Amino acid sequence: MGVLLLLGVATAGAGIVIAVLLLKNPPLAPAKLCAVLALTFSSSAVVVYCYGWYSVTLGGPFPELCEDRNASGAEWASTHQEYWPLRSACSYSDGSTVEYVGMSINVLVCVLASLAVVLTGAAAFLRRRAPQSPERNAVHLA
Repeated sequence: MGVLLLLGVATAGAGIVIAVLLLKNPPLAPAKLCAVLALTFSSSAVVVYCYGWYSVTLGGPFPELCEDRNASGAEWASTHQEYWPLRSACSYSDGSTVEYVGMSINVLVCVLASLAVVLTGAAAFLRRRAPQSPERNAVHLA
């Protein structure tokens, strides 16, 4: 997971740099920009998921762990961990649970991944729709 996190950070950073360079140097190729943005959003989703995975594995947001007793005085019974959706919950003897990884990480992963899928489709559509250059046509005729 650590290697995946580092690769995701590196890829997202490189995608941002490439997108900025594409925007600064006309003529702008919309299909290429969409493809680079799709790569950036998908690697960002991987980074956010890896952060959440580490958070769940370590028992919730980093400084917080399950307490021996909850506010009503019930004793700690068990910890439940799920990796999708990312969730770390402390269960107490009175049936109450306290979740330490909120839905915000899961929602952010889904939004970033959805944007990546939409941009991939847009890049493919724009690539097929783009007029072909004469050099490219000559290659296909040969």
